[in-house]
Amino acid sequence: MTGTGPAFLSALGIVSALGRGKEEVCRTLLAGEAPGVVRRDDLLIGGKAVQVGAVQGPLPAVPEHLAPWASRNSALAIAALEEIRPELEGARARYGSGRIAVVMGTSTSGLAEGEAALAAAMAQGALPAGFDFRQQELGSIGEVVARYLGLQGPAYTVSTACSSSAHALAAARRLLHAGLADAVVAGGADSLCRLTVNGFHALSALSRGRCNPFSRNRDGTMIGEGAAVFLVEREEAEVALFGVGASTEAYSMTAPEPDGRGIEDAVRRALEDAGLGPSDIDYIQLHGTGTEQNDAAESKVVLRLFGEGVPCSSSKPQIGHTLGAAGAMGAAHCWLAAGRANAAGLLPPHLWDGAAAPGLLATSLAVPGQRLAPVARRVFLSNAFAFGGSNVALVVGRSR
Repeated sequence: MTGTGPAFLSALGIVSALGRGKEEVCRTLLAGEAPGVVRRDDLLIGGKAVQVGAVQGPLPAVPEHLAPWASRNSALAIAALEEIRPELEGARARYGSGRIAVVMGTSTSGLAEGEAALAAAMAQGALPAGFDFRQQELGSIGEVVARYLGLQGPAYTVSTACSSSAHALAAARRLLHAGLADAVVAGGADSLCRLTVNGFHALSALSRGRCNPFSRNRDGTMIGEGAAVFLVEREEAEVALFGVGASTEAYSMTAPEPDGRGIEDAVRRALEDAGLGPSDIDYIQLHGTGTEQNDAAESKVVLRLFGEGVPCSSSKPQIGHTLGAAGAMGAAHCWLAAGRANAAGLLPPHLWDGAAAPGLLATSLAVPGQRLAPVARRVFLSNAFAFGGSNVALVVGRSR
């Protein structure tokens, strides 16, 4: 993608464990709060309690005409879309519904609804009358967004585990540069379900409490849910997607390559695509899951390329690992930190116990209240890494 130029992230709708909408999410993110991190005893088999990042309160109803796709995942996406309804309607007026594409990322889709339907079938001998397989089909979220908004451009879903929605943003940029769309609705949504929580537990990758990235005491990740959706256009806006880098190392089904070679390749490609070097990056939104292997590999790459001079943080202790939505969430946190709403230049802080370990990031991890340098251009790197070695790095920042 080198030389294609930036795409512009014109609008953002977001809902997560940090809250509803840009204003609330920005405030709680930068303040280092975690209002949606709660203990749940209905997710792990056996009823054992586990901490997760949950969206609080009721969600919008899924319209009747979308009943075959009705799920919490769809409702999360709709909540994010409604925040940017005026911008979306403006784009439709400018371009027409046939020239607006949709690319969404997810990894759980409506699996929670499938789990409930299966439990009912085991108890009653038949699936519930209202259950439709499309509720849990991985490609459903792209179709839901397109049908909900009445869009007729290309519409599809990316599901590459935890890099899904970062790939969705990269695909949006490609669609614009290829002339296949004039605007793209792109992002990700994922909802809590028992399959993923128990799956991470089976891999011994689930934290016992709130996750603790880059600490010597880290013991796993914390699962979260949410949706972040952008309107992506060619016309200049305040925040741009300057560069994209991706790699697929296929080192292991679940573990990153220990030296981070695939991760480094993705980061280098993103910087090259943006026409920037490591010294041009003012902040890094780390993937930072809190697992033993991810934090070690990501630390090696960041220290090799950037040293200890660039402030970094992971938002997983505040929102949990939102899986297929994680890439869009990271980009959204960069969008919020880069924009005018963050007039004080505060950095998203890194919440951990401060127990540094040799070879891991420590002194560059942002503390609560830390600010960008006054001369900072506000150009950031956002990392998203997935099972199977699917790595994506995005360069996001202020365009003016």
